[in-house]
Amino acid sequence: MFTAYGASHGVVIALFVAGAAALVLAGRSRPSRVAERAVAVGTAALFAAMVVYLNVPGRFDPAHTLPLQLSDLVTVSAICALWSRAQWAFALTYYWGLVLSTQALVSPALRGPDFPSAEFLVFWGLHLLVVWVAVYQTWGLGMRPTWRDYRTAVAVSLVWAAVALTTNAATGGNYGFLSRKPEVDSLLDLLGPWPWYLIPETALVLGVWALMTWPWTRRR
Repeated sequence: MFTAYGASHGVVIALFVAGAAALVLAGRSRPSRVAERAVAVGTAALFAAMVVYLNVPGRFDPAHTLPLQLSDLVTVSAICALWSRAQWAFALTYYWGLVLSTQALVSPALRGPDFPSAEFLVFWGLHLLVVWVAVYQTWGLGMRPTWRDYRTAVAVSLVWAAVALTTNAATGGNYGFLSRKPEVDSLLDLLGPWPWYLIPETALVLGVWALMTWPWTRRR
């Protein structure tokens, strides 16, 4: 079974750092739109296969298998960002990926077999790709978030939270960890019991996003 901070986890973190550095250099040299779109298509195929696999008869469970986690939504935004370089897709990937997806590196909610299982590879492949796309487009291509992007990310996130909470109430699920804390240790353990941890969590995320926006707008 996968163990947080075990050998495979350490390799993943090292791979993340090396990949991020390589992508920044690639973005600053001669970025290939063909390569970007090829990765986008491959990621879309992998993500679609995962969603279908989890929701075929016999596995479908509305409390757990619907693509309603933010990690699912940010995968879609990363695919769109790679394919089109659209500002809205970049912005969602920037905010969600750099703040929320990176939590998988710190406290991975992976309950399954270790490397080289398909579950391990898909989990880490999609999480790393999202953060890599944000790093590549920000520090490689020079794309920048704006305060309008900040407001868009906040609005979309609030809509998602409302949908996730409604789905959790109807199915007993825990999409977004909005209805209870994850079973593994996480930063949420420092923020108090449910539902009160949602208040400082929201304030913290919005504050960090604002700090991630301010330096770029200040330079302009």
